[in-house]
Amino acid sequence: DVGGPVPDPAYGHQLQNNSLPGVPTEGRPRVRYEAIQGVYPDGERYTLSKPIYTFTELAYGELDDDVRWSPRVAPAVYGVGLLEAIPRERLEALADPEDSDGDGVSGRVNRVWNDHAEEYQPGRFGWKGEHPTAHQQTVAAFLGDLGITTTEASKDDCTTVQSDCLNSPHGGEPEVTDEMLVKVVNYVRLLAVPMRQRYDDPDILRGKWLFNSVGCSSCHVPNHQTASVSDLEELTEQNIWPYTDLLLHDMGANLADEHAVFDASGSECRTPALWGISYLMAVNKHERLLHDGRADGIEEAILWHGGEAAGARDRFKHLNADDRRYLIDF
Repeated sequence: DVGGPVPDPAYGHQLQNNSLPGVPTEGRPRVRYEAIQGVYPDGERYTLSKPIYTFTELAYGELDDDVRWSPRVAPAVYGVGLLEAIPRERLEALADPEDSDGDGVSGRVNRVWNDHAEEYQPGRFGWKGEHPTAHQQTVAAFLGDLGITTTEASKDDCTTVQSDCLNSPHGGEPEVTDEMLVKVVNYVRLLAVPMRQRYDDPDILRGKWLFNSVGCSSCHVPNHQTASVSDLEELTEQNIWPYTDLLLHDMGANLADEHAVFDASGSECRTPALWGISYLMAVNKHERLLHDGRADGIEEAILWHGGEAAGARDRFKHLNADDRRYLIDF
């Protein structure tokens, strides 16, 4: 009723492939990959992996033909409080929905519903920018990812056909108290960004120049200043370098999932922050990137870019092999 996605009548908002003992899992998503061969203008070859999804063991019948689904890789949560503290006016100033400057990039603010404030605000978090605050994102993650209730999301995502789920034991009403929720949210807001590495290395500086020159920084905007934050002065008036504009951009048909969220169309995604990306392998033990994890590393992620990012992608492809590596290393 406020513009967000409508849950499936049988499976709810999120397909659950795990469950409590005695409760059927909703189903199991399967993925296989189709290899797409490509070649750079200098003759070097590359391979992209196109994911193809199917659903098996569906406990409550086949998915409706009108269901829109999209896989998700969990985003990093460090620096969330700083991103939340970027002023709304800054995001609106960066937006160029009509591409008035003619550069082919037309970022838009996703205006989403803030459950607590009961008003529409700029979306900042989630792959479609579907959450306006770290608080609301945390509430949604507790419920959707873990099946844990809070005062603001007090009912499990069990639909009326899921009787075993509805009748299963719970850990309290709510399972996370308001006091505990505040502590978790503040932990997330204050989780520090990893320190920069090799920032004075000549090769890295070459990559930084190339990053800007090919147009990556049109969406991955390097620098922002945070506003005053009344409850956490640690976040107040900080000069930050997250490499994002937090805006929606059309990424083209190849990355479209047809999953619309508030103002975000099926082909639009919010620009993810790039700070700390070099720690992916150390922390996650993989380097799967983009909303559905189809890209194995930064290079593949760049090559999947389309739509508004097609120009930057093509300029990257026309770099020589050394410069491509410098940009990726940066």
